[in-house]
Amino acid sequence: MIVYGKQIFFYILDKHPELIKKVIFSKKVDEKIFKRVQKLGKEILNIDNKKAQSLCHGGNHQGFLLEIEEYSFYDLNDVKDKNFIVVLYGVTDVGNIGSIVRSAYALGADALVISNIKNIKMEGIIRVSSGAALDLPIIKYFNIYDLINELKMNGFEISVASLNGVDVRKVSFNKKRVLILGSEGEGIPLRLEQKSDKKIKIVMEREFDSLNVSAAAAILIDRMR
Repeated sequence: MIVYGKQIFFYILDKHPELIKKVIFSKKVDEKIFKRVQKLGKEILNIDNKKAQSLCHGGNHQGFLLEIEEYSFYDLNDVKDKNFIVVLYGVTDVGNIGSIVRSAYALGADALVISNIKNIKMEGIIRVSSGAALDLPIIKYFNIYDLINELKMNGFEISVASLNGVDVRKVSFNKKRVLILGSEGEGIPLRLEQKSDKKIKIVMEREFDSLNVSAAAAILIDRMR
């Protein structure tokens, strides 16, 4: 798995050096940085910009790339003893998922579940989350209804973001709680709303359709923590 950019490069170097397989530069770097990387005992490659662009599919690598271990998803059993879980239903955009992971980690959620998606591009999510995806447990669980049953059996209260919901500022939540967010295009299916314990929403001060799902997630997570 290739990740790139100075911010994620140094985040992994500082916090998760054990994940690094290869260090890749496409520019001359400061001697202190190079010596620090050498101490890892990993393979160091120097490549031209064309090759670097190919490895990161045209992304802004800034001359700093890492090949790291493939991401290992957590199991739901790993987080059943936690208190606050965020679930994404059908959210496919890597930018949105990465931003939500970053907010969830920063605001104190204990785990994030990605549901109703078969293919998940974790390298992009790790990069967009600025590395938070390496520190927040992430679970892949396709069937949302089985997931809800599992969580309810373990004492979690289920809240879904819905335009038909109650102002989140007026709602209190159980200690063990779940927030489910749907995709911007599809939202939350009626059946899923019916299986939830609470429906919540962000009330706008001005007339406007809705917020981007990552912005809405940050607000709701903060209100629920």
